[in-house]
Amino acid sequence: MNIKDLSSWAKKISPSPTLAIDAKAKSMKASGQDICAFAAGEPDFDTPEFIKEACAKALYDGQTKYAPAAGILPLREEIAKKYANIAGVNSFSPLQAVVSPGGKFSCYLGILAVCDSRHEVIIPAPYWVSYTEMVKLAGAKPIILPTLESNDFKLTPEAFEESINPATRMLILNSPSNPTGAVYTKAEIEAIVEIAVRRKIYILSDEIYEHLLYDEVTHTSPISLGNDVQDWLITVSGFSKTFSMTGWRLGTLFTSPEIAKAVTSLQSQMTSNATTFAQFGALAAMQKPENSQQAIEEMKQVFDRRRIKLLEGLNAINGIHCFRSQGAFYLFPNIARTGLDSTTFSTRLLEETKTAVVPGSAFGADSNIRMSYAISDQVLDKGLTRLASFCNHLGQ
Repeated sequence: MNIKDLSSWAKKISPSPTLAIDAKAKSMKASGQDICAFAAGEPDFDTPEFIKEACAKALYDGQTKYAPAAGILPLREEIAKKYANIAGVNSFSPLQAVVSPGGKFSCYLGILAVCDSRHEVIIPAPYWVSYTEMVKLAGAKPIILPTLESNDFKLTPEAFEESINPATRMLILNSPSNPTGAVYTKAEIEAIVEIAVRRKIYILSDEIYEHLLYDEVTHTSPISLGNDVQDWLITVSGFSKTFSMTGWRLGTLFTSPEIAKAVTSLQSQMTSNATTFAQFGALAAMQKPENSQQAIEEMKQVFDRRRIKLLEGLNAINGIHCFRSQGAFYLFPNIARTGLDSTTFSTRLLEETKTAVVPGSAFGADSNIRMSYAISDQVLDKGLTRLASFCNHLGQ
């Protein structure tokens, strides 16, 4: 088939660089090479047993048929309760909740429901690699707003307001952030949300890492900021990162009833529903908060220890300095002093030392690389040694 025969959508979309690098690293490892992979965006823990057991029970109980397009009602009721609690209101309707095949698809559905070729979507950089491509697939135009490391890689209200024009339809806000691990304060969220509501701009709030927080920081969801926000807010989360359920493909979306209805209609034509029996595993995660909190805390303690070890190791390497992340499970070191762009740096690092990282160019920041600490201590230590040796040789 000739490339000219492909659709305009297929020709202009870029594959996920994070998945591509992770796949290459796994392929090299499968061939017998000793790979230190810092590229993966998934926890290295197993899914908690009580969640797996609930899923297995549902499977053996015959929960193997189509589910409602928006998700099974008990799960949507739990999602509504969660956000009612965050918002400080008596109740929200389960009609506002949609369960999809993954947080990534929830983001895409949210964009697709309100954006088209007339619109622009503001995306602060560094950004998660899929945001720009999702906006393109919706026919809209991504508008990239660079942020500064000196401001902890966070969008300022001033920069946001200055970028708004009549075509501006949506702001994508990701806190805690992938790739930087930055977490917006309540005051920062309030200032940005005030502008969005006043200028009638939707906010897609991607909160997939909402429970992975360190240094005693807290997560502020825009949904907690009052009734005026609700009509302009699309909140996305899921189970992949918090409960190490990446392969389960279960995301959540919570929004106004009108947008939720549109999202459900889109999903009904695109995927029918998220896997039925998998949803019962997610239901257990929400209905057993003590079990869930224990699982989260155990994972966070390990992540936090690795975060500090990797941070200190990186900042001791010639040519590298690294921002202290406070959320997710990534660090985003600056490699500009090595004299290499991020793609060259990452390619040579993999080829010469068998160490896989993701180039910052994939996230709109070519002076950085992304490194996940959702890896074993053995891999972390070995990878730091290889990285230090690589950078030392660059300086010779």
